[in-house]
Amino acid sequence: MLKIKNHIPNFITSLNIVSGALSIIFAFEGLITLAAYMILIAAVFDFLDGMMARLLKAYSEMGKQLDSLADMVSFGLAPAIIAYHLMKPSIHIETLYPNNIEVYKLIYLFSVILIPIFSGLRLAKFNIDTRQTNNFIGLPTPANALFYASIPIISSQNPFDPFLFLIFDKVNLLLIIITSSLLLVSPFHMFSFKFKNFKWSENKIRFIFLSLILVVIVLSASQELKFIGSLITEMRILLLIKEFFYILVKALPLIIILYIILSLVNSSFTYFKRKQPSNSL
Repeated sequence: MLKIKNHIPNFITSLNIVSGALSIIFAFEGLITLAAYMILIAAVFDFLDGMMARLLKAYSEMGKQLDSLADMVSFGLAPAIIAYHLMKPSIHIETLYPNNIEVYKLIYLFSVILIPIFSGLRLAKFNIDTRQTNNFIGLPTPANALFYASIPIISSQNPFDPFLFLIFDKVNLLLIIITSSLLLVSPFHMFSFKFKNFKWSENKIRFIFLSLILVVIVLSASQELKFIGSLITEMRILLLIKEFFYILVKALPLIIILYIILSLVNSSFTYFKRKQPSNSL
């Protein structure tokens, strides 16, 4: 029984790998939206394996390494392939023929390779850095992957969303790829979502972030209130769940950007606070 318990987190981590592999397969087949959904599912398994390891106290070095390998597939390679498909239309390429494509277009197209490279560096650093037990140093790979995964889902639901006009510009997309990749290995401290208790003094940044998430979701839903109201009135539960899911996904890019900004502000505030001279004699 003990041995089975110890392998439950690893089994869930394996489901993370399955989801990431399916995302890559679907992307190769041109099913980008489905590929994006698989990254979202992989993120759920990534959350669950850590939670189960804590609940069952089934920690192991193998589980730690397996988790990083799974994240490399689901949050390193899979989002890079999605970004590749996003970059192609922005530089007006349908099929890759390197001999007939201008060099500058190839640079734009192959810039997506930065995502798995820096994701691998981020995961390797995490495995050997003992300072990242309560908080992260650098942007977590799941957050980075979810940003890219949200784009095809938003596009499938509303191809005229203003956010997409920003994303589908080759220069903007290149800047996003470079910036997010550098953030993965940055020295900035990013807060985690692990609540050891619910004291305000120890979780201020988390409570503030949760409040901001709620505000963003409400603002995202504001344009859909009439439609949501009709679904509630007609008791169309499945469509209501689907609508709430889309609202959450639509809010994801802004939520991740807010997470980065809030972490950087908190990290800078903590740094300067430590640098202040003590008033004690």
